[in-house]
Amino acid sequence: MKFKNKGRKIYKTKEKNYYGKSPVGKAFSVGLTVLLIGGIFFIGFSVAGPLINYAKQKGDTVTTTAPAFEEELITDANGEEITQEDTAAVTPFNLERFKAYTLSTMDIVDKDTLKKALKRVPADGKIEYIEVPLKEAGGDIYYATNNYYSTSSGIVQGAMKPKDIANAIVDAGYKPVAHISTFYDNVVPMYFQNMSYLTYADGMMWIDNSTEAGGKPWLNPFSEDAVNYITDIVDEVSSAGFVRVVCSDFVFPDFRQSDIDYLGDKFISNDRYMALTSAANMMYEKAMSNGSKMILEVDATDILKGKKDVLQPMLLKVNTVILNIDLDALAYGVFTPDTVYEFNGTPSENVRKMLDLVGDDLEDFNVAVRVSGSTAGIQELLDAKDEIVGCGYDSYVIG
Repeated sequence: MKFKNKGRKIYKTKEKNYYGKSPVGKAFSVGLTVLLIGGIFFIGFSVAGPLINYAKQKGDTVTTTAPAFEEELITDANGEEITQEDTAAVTPFNLERFKAYTLSTMDIVDKDTLKKALKRVPADGKIEYIEVPLKEAGGDIYYATNNYYSTSSGIVQGAMKPKDIANAIVDAGYKPVAHISTFYDNVVPMYFQNMSYLTYADGMMWIDNSTEAGGKPWLNPFSEDAVNYITDIVDEVSSAGFVRVVCSDFVFPDFRQSDIDYLGDKFISNDRYMALTSAANMMYEKAMSNGSKMILEVDATDILKGKKDVLQPMLLKVNTVILNIDLDALAYGVFTPDTVYEFNGTPSENVRKMLDLVGDDLEDFNVAVRVSGSTAGIQELLDAKDEIVGCGYDSYVIG
C-alpha cells in the first residue's frame, strides 16, 4: 500500500448517483455496456461474464451492488483541511499492509528443508507473510498437484502437498502465500494445443520464434480451457490453507507483424485487455470462495515497455497489486522503441528510479513493491526495502 508523502488531501466519501464516476468513467461504462449488450462476446461469455459486474466496488468482499461515492474534504476542529502529511490515522480506507518474504523452489523440496528456510527469514524485515513459488514462469509446478493437465504434461517438480507447505509456514508463525504464474506457460500448451495460440487459417499451434531458435508456445488468455486450467490451480492452492494467492504474468507474448498475419488482429486490438481482466476476475472469485484473497502482480519493466493491458482498475475486482522490480533485469537496462533506460546505481537507487518511472501507473491500486534478483545480497534487499518505505510505500515483498 502506498501513501504518497506529498501532503495529499484526505477525503471521506458519501453516496452519489451514477457511481460517482468522472465524465470519462461514465462514457467508458456506457461504451462497455453497449458492447456487451450488443453481443460482442469475442472471448466467450464464460470468460467475459465477470466484466458485466465490473462496476462493483473493488475490494476483498464481493457485493451485489456498488456503493457510489463523491469526494468530500476531511477537516480538523478548526476547519482546516487535513492532508496525509498531517496524519495517516484519519484515512477512511481500510487498506491492508502486506509485508512478505519469498522463499525459493529449493526451499520447498521437503518439510525439513522448508523448516530450515523459515528460520533464515530476516528478523529485522518485519515480515508477516511467507510467499512460496508453486507455479513458476515457463510452466513448472513445485508442489504435489492433482491437476490432470499438469501431471499429464510432466511439469510437476515438487513432492510436498500444498497443505503441508501452508501448515509448516503457519507453524513457524507466518501467514502462507502462494505465487502462481499464469499465462507465461510454455509447456502445458505444447501438450494441450487448444490452450495455445492457434493460427486462424489452419488452427496450427503458434510458437514465438522458429523451432531452430527455441520457439515455444504460450497459454492463450482467449482460450476458455487455458483460463480454466489456471483457475483450477488457484482453486487447489487457495483451498489448501494459503491465505493469499499472488497471480503474475497476465501478459501477451511480444508479437511481430508476421505473427499477427497468422493469428489475426484481435491479439493486438485495443480491447484485448478484456481477456486478461476477465480471467483475473475469475481467479479472484475462486480464491475468495475458498476464504483466500488474490493479489495481482505486474512487472516494472513490462509497465515501462507499455505492456500493462491488465491494469484496468474499473474492470478488475482485485485491488491489491504487487509491483515486481527485478534487479537482475535492470542490470541490462530497459529498452523501449523511444528510450533506453539505464540503471547503473545501487539496488536502492535503481528501485527509487523505477518507482519514479512507473509509480503513477498504479495510483488507482493498493500497491506493494517486490524487490527481487539473485545478484543482490540480503542486506542490499533490506536496504532496498527501506528505500521503498522512504518512497511512501508501506507494503513490500523481499526476494
